[in-house]
Amino acid sequence: MKIDSSATSSSPTPLLTPGSPAQGVLWGLLGVGIFSLTVPLTRIAVADDGLNAMFVGTGRAVIAGVLAALALGLLRQRLPRTRQWARLAVVAAGIVLGFPVLTSYALTVSTASHGAVVIALLPAATAVVAVLRAKERPGVLFWIATGCGAVAAVCFSAVHGGGFGGLHWSDLLLLAAVIVAAFGYAEGGLLARELGAWQTISWALVMSLPLMVVLTVLAALHQPPSGTAAQWGAFLYLGVMSMFLGFFAWYRGLGIGPVSRISQVQLVQPVMSLCWAALLLGEPLTMLTVGGGGIVILCAAAAVNSRLLSRRRMSPAGGKSCTEDAVLTAGK
Repeated sequence: MKIDSSATSSSPTPLLTPGSPAQGVLWGLLGVGIFSLTVPLTRIAVADDGLNAMFVGTGRAVIAGVLAALALGLLRQRLPRTRQWARLAVVAAGIVLGFPVLTSYALTVSTASHGAVVIALLPAATAVVAVLRAKERPGVLFWIATGCGAVAAVCFSAVHGGGFGGLHWSDLLLLAAVIVAAFGYAEGGLLARELGAWQTISWALVMSLPLMVVLTVLAALHQPPSGTAAQWGAFLYLGVMSMFLGFFAWYRGLGIGPVSRISQVQLVQPVMSLCWAALLLGEPLTMLTVGGGGIVILCAAAAVNSRLLSRRRMSPAGGKSCTEDAVLTAGK
């Protein structure tokens, strides 16, 4: 065997090569940036007896479903296999139906800041589901960083929103939204490795489209939609960006994986959401917000890099390298 053979090469893997963990983080951050506007804009859409919550929750899926059908048809994508349809149903139930509808109803009475308190638990919930579903085995450092990140995100959002307050029915809806979204994210991340990132969310949207159309029509008949220009603009963003294009980037990142690690990027979403809430809704933005947001971001960075740090510590004794970690990740 030659000394410079690829089998024994110790040259570092380029940081941003296609499919590298760093690219997974960047794709995840792009998706989170798009999602960060979801809670504030949903609050705008349903506030002050504006658009009906069911209409917003299902109608945004109709917009995204039509776009998805056009994209799949124009690019002539092959149909998923039989077993993949069942897994797509999990994705659809979680992020096409469950999360949008539950959060829309919750935000009719809950503020955007308070909604971020519960939704801040989503990264930790996704990590747990990913570990159970994909049999990923993140190390102790990951779980410590994830736990600290979840606590920091919830406390940060709660303090910014004026305290935890009493338990309200809207909190239960938000908690249910977190649970169903965690299953949708984890399963979608696994499917993205087989179908592709945008194909996964597109098939889930098309699969749900008939039901979403029926629910949207029923909601419109029950309460004819009438909102301001700002509310209709928010609704359009939710359909095109939050429900469709944002998942292109998010599932791309989860597909590169590992899901349990990339999901922790979403810890920065409450920080972004509260900043948008301050800008769009006039909610206060203080030095406490800036400092707390910094802590949350540091926890997210620690969780994302925990596996790499663990392998570096193991490298002298175990002979494992960063290159090997990249190869193992890419082969999943």
